[in-house]
Amino acid sequence: MKEKKNGWTLFLLILAGIVLGGFAGSLAAGVSGLDWLNYGQSFGLEEPMVLTLGFLVLTFGLTIKITIAGIFGIVLAILIYRWI
Repeated sequence: MKEKKNGWTLFLLILAGIVLGGFAGSLAAGVSGLDWLNYGQSFGLEEPMVLTLGFLVLTFGLTIKITIAGIFGIVLAILIYRWI
């Protein structure tokens, strides 16, 4: 009997693929011939938003950088998920 796959497993694998792909892209940034792996686009808040309520200060900020190596990491994570 085939086991049902868990959505959280896929989420964690994709997250790990993004992190490891981004790490590999930053390592390849200084290597000629592999620097294209670090090519990507950043989007989000450039400066964090600060909400001051007198007794409480909240800071909101989010920036996401998608690189070619990160996309490779996502694809590899999905393939690993399908394999397990």
